[in-house]
Amino acid sequence: MEIRFSGTHITVGQLLKKLDIVSSGGEVKIYLEEQPIKVNGQTESRRGRKLVSGDSVQIGRKSYLLKGDPNVSD
Repeated sequence: MEIRFSGTHITVGQLLKKLDIVSSGGEVKIYLEEQPIKVNGQTESRRGRKLVSGDSVQIGRKSYLLKGDPNVSD
């Protein structure tokens, strides 16, 4: 699944909120402690990790391809 975002990057925390997996920054921290995600095949647990266009993210069984798009509002 392709996820579009505005700007040059989106953080892991912003992505989890955008996908409605969590609703707050505190929940992001807890979520990542319990269930780290994978970014480009590497395990990632930092909520502030910057993700850029072309990065692939695996959350649970779902995979996402990130694409920066200046026409998208977050």
